[in-house]
Order: sequence, then structure tokens, then C-alpha cells
Amino acid sequence: MKEKEKGKGRRSEKLGKASEIKIENIVATTAISNELDLNAIIEVLPDTKYEPEKFPGLTLRIKEPKAGNLLFHSGKVVCTGTKSLEDVELVIDQVCEKIKSVGFEVRNKPKIQVQNIVASADLHTTLNLSSIAIGLGLDRVEYEPEVFPGLVYRVEEPKVVMLLFSSGKIICSGARKKEDIEEAVNRLRERLALLVS
Repeated sequence: MKEKEKGKGRRSEKLGKASEIKIENIVATTAISNELDLNAIIEVLPDTKYEPEKFPGLTLRIKEPKAGNLLFHSGKVVCTGTKSLEDVELVIDQVCEKIKSVGFEVRNKPKIQVQNIVASADLHTTLNLSSIAIGLGLDRVEYEPEVFPGLVYRVEEPKVVMLLFSSGKIICSGARKKEDIEEAVNRLRERLALLVS
């Protein structure tokens, strides 16, 4: 059993049923104003950090749901750290309320755009990454086990990047919709099923 778990030198075992896809992080952007006075905001708003000589954005942390936000002079906001689209909306609402509470004008219900979703899943089997690298096509795969233990697989449609580990765990990034992650994982499972059959 232990030899099989290593997933080296053997073909992958039969694929188990994939676990539910779990969103680990969402990066989203919006514009809450045409201009923000970051120097004034840092003076009156707690939970903020601004060091313009190092980085042009002001950091504003939200505790519940937990998220980090970068605010820029242009009025743009980058929100990261949430695990659902509903939480992104809650966080952006809180950012707007905080900025309004210290006397600055912001847009009501600004349009939010998801830039990246990072998610994980589990194939419930060990994977032989060396044979998978060849089977998936070396033009779409990066696999250097002496540098990084995972296999990088670039999917063209939907356009995402997947990290595969010998444990059967998968990390998927680059998607803008959860449906794209589900489609990419399902397609990967189909490809792997052909490789191990």
C-alpha cells in the first residue's frame, strides 16, 4: 500500500470520485470612486496601512468575512482572500461603508469583476506524474520534480492552470467563474481516465 501511495514508477491507480471543488481564494476588482485621497484616509481610518514609497496602494483589512483590500488613488479596489462571490460583495460593501463613514463619497453598489479564482479538489487516488506529463502532452505541461513536486498543466479551454500532485490533490487557478473550474476538473478527469485505463 505504501508503495502505491508514492505514485512513482507506476501507472496511476483508477481514479476515485473527485471531491467537491473548494474555493480557496477569489481576487476581484471594482471602482468605488473616481479618486481617493489615500493620505487623508490613512489618517482617519483604522486597519489601514499606506507606504507610498514602497507600494502605491493603501491596504485595508476586513475582519468578517476575512479579506485584504488594496485601494488606489484612481478609486480602484482589489479585494483578495474571500472564498465566495457573496463574501466579495459583503467585503466591498464594508469597504464602501468605511470610506463613507470618514467623509468620502463612493459609488453605491459598484460593479465587481472577478479576476481570478483559486480552488482545490481531490481525485482520491495517487498519480504517476511522470507518465501523466507525457500523456497530457509536453507542450502543455511543466514538470521538474527536483524543483517543484507538482505538475503544472495549462488548459486552453477553459483557460486555467492546474497543479497536480502525486497525492491526487489538484489546485486550479486562472478561472473567473466556478463553472470553468468544474469544467476543467471534469475534463482533466476524463483525460486521466484514458491515460490509466
